Amino acid sequence: MKPRINVDSEIGTLRKLLVHSPDSGLGQVVPSKAQDWLFEDIVHLNTLRKEEYDYYIKLLLYFLDPVRIKGKLKHIDAPEQDRAFFKPAAAGFHRSDQVIEVQALLADILEDHSIKTNLVAAVCAIEGCNYNLQRILSQTDAVKLAKIILSGSLDDEHMIFAPIPNLIFTRDLGAVINNFVLLNKPAKKARNRESMIMRYIFFNHPVFSDFQEHILEIPDPFQHFLRPGEDKEPGATLEGGDVMVVSPQHVLIGCSERTSPHGANEAIKMLFRHKVVEKVTVIKIPIKRDFMHIDTLFTQVKRNMWTILASVAKPQAINENEPLHFFAAPAQQTTEIIQFYRNEPQKPRRFFSLEELLNDISRNDLNSTEKTQFIYSGNNVFPFDAREQWTDSCNLLALKEGVVLGYDRNDKTIQAFMDKGFQVRQAAEIIEDFESDRLNANEIQDTLILLPSAELSRARGGFHCMSLPLLRDPIY
Repeated sequence: MKPRINVDSEIGTLRKLLVHSPDSGLGQVVPSKAQDWLFEDIVHLNTLRKEEYDYYIKLLLYFLDPVRIKGKLKHIDAPEQDRAFFKPAAAGFHRSDQVIEVQALLADILEDHSIKTNLVAAVCAIEGCNYNLQRILSQTDAVKLAKIILSGSLDDEHMIFAPIPNLIFTRDLGAVINNFVLLNKPAKKARNRESMIMRYIFFNHPVFSDFQEHILEIPDPFQHFLRPGEDKEPGATLEGGDVMVVSPQHVLIGCSERTSPHGANEAIKMLFRHKVVEKVTVIKIPIKRDFMHIDTLFTQVKRNMWTILASVAKPQAINENEPLHFFAAPAQQTTEIIQFYRNEPQKPRRFFSLEELLNDISRNDLNSTEKTQFIYSGNNVFPFDAREQWTDSCNLLALKEGVVLGYDRNDKTIQAFMDKGFQVRQAAEIIEDFESDRLNANEIQDTLILLPSAELSRARGGFHCMSLPLLRDPIY
């Protein structure tokens, strides 16, 4: 019997993942609250959906669940359909078992009266709702209630609590490590409702029923609430953008703006206690909004290839002969990298650069016999390296080894891929080739697939962020 949940690498062929399509709450973010809700800007929802995110879902379906979409493209895209194929509450929703929608799972569990009562009470407690509103929500049917809980809106004109626009970044709320699920603990209060919803789903939905003993939750340090300054100091926070499963026995955990040392420490203790992996490498990166998580700085493309931001990859030498620029190059960024072993936790190993670590993973964890290569953000040309990292040039999702999804706006990074021998294809072209049988997913090799990004990139997250892989083919 094939496993229902298992992830032992970043590049094994993707078979199942959890996503959340942009809901109406995303279109109701106002400028004065955008940063409170962790957005850099407001977005145009219809453009983001129809011209950008829908291409992402189509691609995922053609690769992971082609029976849901093959031969149906003209019908799906017909104007009278009004995107029903992409709307979780619509009768025509694709309801894939491989490209799994959070809203659909939430609606499923809300059919249970006990779960519905408890979850409504919990949401209302978090959002400070009055009792009458709690009673109204408790009497709402499951499909509509799921939409309300996620969007914060009773309808298009009546918001009852804040939206949770960051739920499109499903990666941050959990991570599958081998056949365990690590439920994470977001750093910002704006994501508390998301975290609670995901816990209800993972502990109550039949998709995860065989894994209840394999679900791990990040606890706060013991009696943390008694410590002076507890409200000011970060507790045990951990977000999935700081968790990478790079081999069956090795996990990377970043300490960043969003993941605290306490959170990383608690995760390491649980992973070792349950013998999930044999080693964990902690990567402490500069606490900057620019970086946010380690997956904004690097992701894996192939067994021997990574995309990465050069300024944090290795110490930068100063070239005295280089001419001065009108504005200074960015200050040298350093990282601290410590690798811990389950059997010898008191004998950690240090790495002196990200490139050294990633080379070690490629050669010793993944048994690559080829030279480790790096594709640099902005082709390592200042200021394009920093500009394109900001728009997620390093935040790529591998559909399989050598086939990755990225944004079409990062021109110099795209050139860096071409310099390494990659094909670069637009998502719309590949989808047409799939539909007309000129191409199938198994034939694609060494390809960067580009998706439109004018609006999506405003949200500060790429396709690695917008995916929570549940099942990949084994890397060995």
